[in-house]
This record gives sequence, structure tokens and C-alpha cells, in this order.
Amino acid sequence: MPPIDSASSVRDRLQRGDPVVGVWSGLGGVEAAELLASCDPDYVVADLQHGAVGEGELPGWLAAVRACGVAGFARVRSSSFPDIGRALDLGAEAVFVPNVRGVDHAAEVVSYCRYGPVGKRSIGRLLGGSDSPLCFLVLETAQALEQLDGILSLEGIDGLYVGPRDLALSLGKAGSDQEEEMSRIIKSIVDRCLASRMPVGVHTNDGTRAAYYRRAGATIVNAAMDRAVLRTALLHDLEIART
Repeated sequence: MPPIDSASSVRDRLQRGDPVVGVWSGLGGVEAAELLASCDPDYVVADLQHGAVGEGELPGWLAAVRACGVAGFARVRSSSFPDIGRALDLGAEAVFVPNVRGVDHAAEVVSYCRYGPVGKRSIGRLLGGSDSPLCFLVLETAQALEQLDGILSLEGIDGLYVGPRDLALSLGKAGSDQEEEMSRIIKSIVDRCLASRMPVGVHTNDGTRAAYYRRAGATIVNAAMDRAVLRTALLHDLEIART
């Protein structure tokens, strides 16, 4: 399958119900970006919220990803107008927007990704990017879950992406004894998205969990995180070396 090379091609595949499989980067650095993209994922996400990728390096980071024919996305620092707009102006072809609180907030977030007259995005894109970037809402609050039906009815959302750990915290179900209940809740979210023909994903650190959610119907599939992959590989090689 040819590599994804634009926001529109990713959107087309998701609208057809085809999965797109990407990787998540929290380490930063152009070299790491190129390494991740050279493995031929469908997209790579720069984590501006919890990762080491900084706004100043984002244009070069995205350029390294795009040079490999792979779509470059970003999880923005917050759901605010300046944080979303800045990532898009610096070349991100899609944004994953955290901490969406409910229907009204979701509609506001979508408007930040669209130029007028339908949206509020400001003209001033600097490098690359897209006139019509993908907008993924990260579902990680109890309020968003409570208003899920309303969110699913909104236009302009390209997919919902479940943040399991923050959602568990918001619901008061973060303990190990709540894992079965959280699995049930996440499955219900995936099923409701599928019934509404909304592309959906669940954040994961590894391919095994990613494959599990893909079999459950998720089409926004995160196969790995660079930090998790590096840690696992290092622990494995150190163990072998010390044996």
C-alpha cells in the first residue's frame, strides 16, 4: 500500500472505514522523526502536550516526516484557539485536541480548525500544512462521555480518540480493580462511534493492544510510542547482555 501523503488521503481512508496505522512521538528531534517516518507508518504524531517536541522544532520535525511521504500530525498542548492554530500554522496536517469537555466545547474546537465563514481559524499559515486539516477530539473527560451522543452528531469532526488513562481518572476508575469496567466503557465508546460512522481510536503504547482495538473496529490505530519502544528494547538488550 502506498504511503499516506496528505491530510485528505487520510480523511478519505477513514471515511471509507479503512484503518490508518501510525506512531506517536514524545522524544522530539528531527533524527527521531525521520527514523519513525522511515518505518512507513501512515502518520506520525508529535506530542506537544506531554512530549519533548517543542513548538520551535515543529516545522523541521514535520518536514522530516513529510520527506518520507508520511503525514505529520500533532497533539496540541491544549484545546485553546492559539495552541490549535499555532500547530496548524507550523505545518501540522491534523491535530489531536485534548480535554474536550462536551458538545459546545467540541463545536468550538472544530471551528478553530476551519477557516471562515464556517470556522474561526485565522489566516497566516507559515509552512506546509493543509487548508482543511483533520480534527481529532481526544475523549478523556467524564463530561465528554456523558455528552457523547451530541458530540457524535456534530459536523467537522474527523474522529474521536479515546485517552484511556485520563478518562479513567475523570471517571474515578483509575485503580487496577477498575480495569474490567474501563474495558467495558471503552468498548461501548468504540461501538457507539461505529454505529454513528465516526472514525474512532484508542491510545495505546504497543502493537498488541493496537491490534486488539483494531479488531474491535478502531480505524485510528496507534501502533507504538517511541519512548515505550526504546525502553522495552533497552530493557530487553540489557537483560540479554547481563545473562
